[in-house]
This record gives sequence, structure tokens and C-alpha cells, in this order.
Amino acid sequence: MKIVAREIPPRAAWALEQAGVHPLLARLFAARGVAAKDELDDGLARLLPPAGMKGTAEAAVLLADAMAQNKRLCIVADYDCDGATACAVAVRGLRLLGAQNVSYLVPDRVVDGYGLTPPIAQRVKASGADVLITVDNGIASVDGVRVARELGLQVLVTDHHLPAAELPLADVIVNPNQPGCSFESKSIAGVGVMFYVLLALRAELRQRGVFDAASQPKLDALLPLVALGTVADVVKLDANNRRLVAQGLKRVRAGALPPGMSSLFEVAGRKTAVATTFDFGFALGPRINAAGRLSDMTLGIECLLSDDPARAEELARTLDGINRERREIEGEMREQAFDIAESLFDEGDEPPPAICVFDPDFHEGVVGIVASRIKDKLHRPSFVFAASQAPGKEHELKGSGRSIPGFHLRDALDLVAKRYPGVLLRFGGHAMAAGCTIAEEHLDAFEQGLNEVAQEWLDAATLTRRLETDGPLSPEYRRADMVDTLHREVWGQGFAPPTFSEEVEVISQRLVGEKHLALKLKHQGQPVDGIWFGHTEPLPQRVLLAFRLDADEWQGVRRVRFLVEGAEV
Repeated sequence: MKIVAREIPPRAAWALEQAGVHPLLARLFAARGVAAKDELDDGLARLLPPAGMKGTAEAAVLLADAMAQNKRLCIVADYDCDGATACAVAVRGLRLLGAQNVSYLVPDRVVDGYGLTPPIAQRVKASGADVLITVDNGIASVDGVRVARELGLQVLVTDHHLPAAELPLADVIVNPNQPGCSFESKSIAGVGVMFYVLLALRAELRQRGVFDAASQPKLDALLPLVALGTVADVVKLDANNRRLVAQGLKRVRAGALPPGMSSLFEVAGRKTAVATTFDFGFALGPRINAAGRLSDMTLGIECLLSDDPARAEELARTLDGINRERREIEGEMREQAFDIAESLFDEGDEPPPAICVFDPDFHEGVVGIVASRIKDKLHRPSFVFAASQAPGKEHELKGSGRSIPGFHLRDALDLVAKRYPGVLLRFGGHAMAAGCTIAEEHLDAFEQGLNEVAQEWLDAATLTRRLETDGPLSPEYRRADMVDTLHREVWGQGFAPPTFSEEVEVISQRLVGEKHLALKLKHQGQPVDGIWFGHTEPLPQRVLLAFRLDADEWQGVRRVRFLVEGAEV
């Protein structure tokens, strides 16, 4: 591992500090590309306007007309947290704006697979719907959209995934990544796209005289859901996404959030008053995702839609239970997957440029998480496959992949598909995460194809794990209240949480719970506790550590500790 301190543009840091930003925050923001204080303004007025996203005006007209004719609207969602929050935002938002008939349908991961398929289109038609709206999917659903329209449904696709060469022939497509869209925030999540469609719809209804600026419904009640889905989907937190998340967090901290979200905070043992992006990413997101992985995402969506606190609490507890089960399955699978991955190369040798792992006992709902763990451990693009559980598809393997910086996973799959025709039955995704389906007999061909592309695209520098940090921590900031100051800000993908690095002295170290390293450190002459979760190897007496600031509480006293992220030894 190579620990590298980010460059901090001194002018930007000075300008931010002069504008009243805390000196440490000024340094952190400048290192992340913020040059002026107004970039930190998270006011709703600073959001990019909906008109800039291609298709929003047409979507607004389609929906406003449908509502005027009392047509039945059906949302087709995805089975992850972004899909669930996007569905909840769509249902709640459309009802807020006056839609009388709104239902939803979420595909089953195992039986239906991802996206709007022809059978899903038929089920939507059979439900009596007139208009089909996809959220967080649809851009790759060429056949599904065709069948839906042949059945007489109007189709609105809202998505954020990268499109293929052929677009579906929907009535309207809203996706910032479609050709000809100039919307700056290409990394907006599926839930953000749907929120933007609702903003455009409200403007259209205002224009039609349905309500005026004073009487129009307040869509900002949906922002906690938008924030949750944005963080959970690990999209890049550009300026616009940070504003959406900041606005959602403000409302959560003020107690203005749906009962289901409130109950999820409760079962996770987290407090809404001091909510952070970490709560969204590591507490609420996994509990909602667990439903889609192991059970039925309807549970997650119903939890987010419920306005009955007792029902919301019951659903949150159910989701918490499913998440515990997910952890157990993941733990067993992870160990097994590590063993298989490490058998691909001899001890002391470098791993292959890409990793592919399969076992007949793997659970397809957890392959993405396990791929992420392998990627983290070996620093290689990693795919984990499981046998499909869908009836009649037993010969197929479903794979989920995670990548490292510098290797665009969806583009890599596209190249494998071209070089090995017929191997990939289906694929899609993003730069850092993608999925595919292959016949079991083609696993070796897929592994060979992926390794070929990785060999060509990856060099030694890319294959060396780099941990970017914010350099040394001034001892004056080693305080519990500083931890709170840092936690209040919006951090996440593309706007990394503060991580510091410097050489420290290791006074003592011991294993706790058999898998975590507890440390007594000396930082700039002062003692401080540290913990390195999931790490068991002992450290030398002096070592360059990368760490985050944290505070733990013991007998009512809060003390600072270092959460170790890595070491350069």
C-alpha cells in the first residue's frame, strides 16, 4: 500500500478560511476541489434546474395529461436501495401532486432478474395500468419497453445507468447519461432523477393553473429519501448531489422524515438528531438492500411508504432481521470466496489482473458485496458468480463485479462481449460496479476475456493500492467536538471522508474479538487510542498510519480515537 497525501491548493484554502470556513474544513474542502465558499452553499435555489435535464419537460407533460385523465400509473422499480427510495419518492411525490391512481411493482431478483423485462411489462398491463414509469432502470430494457408499448402502455423511462448503443423506444426517456443531455451532474442517482421529474411536473401543473406558487405541494419532504438513495448507491458526490444530500440530512436531523426512515434509525441504534452520511451508507442502506438481496424489496418500499409509525416499526424490525441473516450468509461466502481467489496465485506472487470466483453454493443476492470485499483485499477488478435460482435458468450464472480506479468495468464487459460473442447473455452497470449473466459452460471464457482486457488496461501503478489522505493532523484538532464538526459535513464517493496520515509510535497492540487490532499510540508526543477493524497483523513500533478521527464514549466521557484505514510498512 502506498499512502499519498492530497495536494492542498494554498490559495483555495486561504480564500475559504478568509470567507469564514473553519481552518481544518477549509483545508479539507480545498483538497477536494472546492475553490470558493459559494460552492459550499447547499441552498435549494443552488440546485441545477430541472429544465437542464433532457426529457423532464416532456415527462411532465405526459404525467400531467395522464393525471388530468385519471389514468392509472404504475412504477417499476429496481430491487436495491436507490430503486426502493426512487419508488417511494415517485409514489409519494405523484400522490402529493394530485395523482389518484399510483401503484408500483418491483421485480424479484431471482425470478425476474433486473429491469423492465417483457414478462414484467405484461404484469403491469394485467394490473390495469395505463402508464408505466421505470425508476433506476429501463435504459437497457429495449425488449421490455417494446412489449409494454405493443400492449398499449405509455412508457416513461427514468434512469441514470449508462445507455448501450440502442435506446429503448419509450414515449419519454429521462436520463442525464443519454445522448444529447447537457445536465452537468451525470452522476445523479436514480432517486435524484425521479425527484427532478417531480420538480418538472410541479412546474407544469403550476403552468396549467392546478395550483400557484403559494398553494403548491412542498416536494422538499421527499429530500430525506433522495439523500438516503444517493448515498446508498455510492454515486459521486458532485456539488449537486452534495446539495441534495445536505438538504435531506437537515430534515432528518430536524425530525422531518418518513416514519419508516425514523424506525430504521431506531433499529440500527442510530440517532436522527446527529445523522450523518455514514448512517445512510452503513446502517439504513444495508437494511433496505437486504430485502432485495434475500427476500422481497416490497418490504423495503412499504417501510419507506408507510405513514403509520407502528407498521413502519414492524417493517423496520423485519428488515433488520433479514439484514442479520444477510450478514451471516455473507460472512460464510466471503471466507469461501477468499480461499478460491487466493488459490488463483501462489503465495508471494502477485494476483492475476482480474479475479473471477464461483461456487455452486453461493447465494446470488450477496455476490456484489462479496465481490467488493475481494476487490478491497486484493485491489483487483473482481467478479463473483452464483448459480441462478430462477426456474428454467439453472444453467446460467449471475455475476456481480466491483472495480478499482482506472478500470471501467462496464466498458470492459462491452469489450469482452465483442471479443467473445455469445459468452455474455446480458450485462450492464457503471465504471465501478457492473453485473452480467453467462451460461455456466462459458465461465472459463469469461474469466479469460476479462483477464485479457485487465492485462491490457492496467499498469503497475494502477494495480498498486493507493490511499489518499489529508496529510498530518494538527494536535489542536484531536478533540471530540472536532469529530462532531467533521461528521456534520457531507462526505462520500468522490468527496472522500477526511483521512489523515503521519508516522506514529505504537506503544502497545492487542487483538480484540479475534479480528480487530486495538492500539495504544503516541501521536505528536501525546497518547491516543486506535483501532483497526478487520486487521490482525501486528504493526512495527514506528509506522506511517492512515486514520480517521472518531470518538467513543466510556462512562459518560467522550474520548478521541483513531480509526486506522491503512499502514505503509
